[in-house]
Amino acid sequence: MESALQFLREHRDVALATSEDNIPKLRIFQIMKQEGNVLYFATSEKKAVWHELRKNPNVELIAYEGNISVRCSGMVNFNVEEDQKRWIYDHNAVLSRLYPSYDRMVYFCLPIAEMDYYDLTPTPPVFKHFDLMVGEVSNGFVGEKAAWIQDV
Repeated sequence: MESALQFLREHRDVALATSEDNIPKLRIFQIMKQEGNVLYFATSEKKAVWHELRKNPNVELIAYEGNISVRCSGMVNFNVEEDQKRWIYDHNAVLSRLYPSYDRMVYFCLPIAEMDYYDLTPTPPVFKHFDLMVGEVSNGFVGEKAAWIQDV
């Protein structure tokens, strides 16, 4: 699991999927802070993504580079402490270019519920599924995924 979390620390630009009226919405987001398996984000309350998250806090994201990807899912939490908000604003230069103050933004975090780590470099590829809610780890491809690997 540490390899997957380290990959997220090194690859902060992710594709974040939300939904609105059962229609998926995908956009690029930047992880603003990571504490263990909790990812922090910032946005504007004027953006559609904020309203989508308020209606349906279930999200999925993916970080990708080369042959490795990490996919995470869970339910976002809107209770971000003031000191966390200030830290996020002070330590992410892009935010001060877009917003005059930390309190002009809204913040949310994603406690990762499930995480998949894929590495297509070796043969056979590495796949690990982490269910952080129950503490289970699955290794390797099973079922249709095993057939997919054989078809490649």
